[in-house]
Amino acid sequence: MNSQTGRGYLGIGEVLAQLRGEYPDISVSKIRFLETEGLIAPARSPSGYRRFCAADVERLRYILAAQRDQYLPLRVIKERLADVEPTDGDRMLSRRELLAEAGMSEALLTELETYGLLRRIGRSYGPDALQVARTAVALTAYGVEARHLRAVRAAAERETTMIESLVAPILRQRASGARDLAIRTAGDLADLVLRLHGALVAETLAEAGLAASGAASTAVRPGPAETTGWQDAIGGVL
Repeated sequence: MNSQTGRGYLGIGEVLAQLRGEYPDISVSKIRFLETEGLIAPARSPSGYRRFCAADVERLRYILAAQRDQYLPLRVIKERLADVEPTDGDRMLSRRELLAEAGMSEALLTELETYGLLRRIGRSYGPDALQVARTAVALTAYGVEARHLRAVRAAAERETTMIESLVAPILRQRASGARDLAIRTAGDLADLVLRLHGALVAETLAEAGLAASGAASTAVRPGPAETTGWQDAIGGVL
């Protein structure tokens, strides 16, 4: 077992060691520059050190190859990466692919499945599984274990149940396009719930003295343009 499989990440020095044989001009300053330009976004440890998963290393390899072999400017490389990401977002992943792309260990994946944070569809994992897995890996750097995340899963399920009840009247309509409207409305509601959740967390941290000055957020109050459509559609359920 290599260090990345065991820990779920590589330090910047280990990334250099992996890539320097193929790309001799790679350096810490170049990696930092690519991060500053928004081409890579490695996780950070509590002390601020960069932590690279397998997907981060492959992304770096792609960028370096595009520069060296195709002489592409960073702007074009960034655009190509952005084009690839929406396509990848819809694909199913095997267990091996999920482990490699999230840079996680078998043990962590098993724990996430045990606590209901990751669920298989047949023998594969859905498009959202990679984001869940990568976030869980990043949280382990702060000492967060899979069992600590059960409350997050439970909260997500409660919020989903609320959203389902709110769009139920739309689904009961016989008009054409009702299902599409329900899907759009559920997405709008989910966005508002997430924004409210973020505001409440920021407010609570501020009350605990753990937020930077002026960083506390107030509760989200959507304007008429955000609310009128779906409130009318569900017949005043809200």
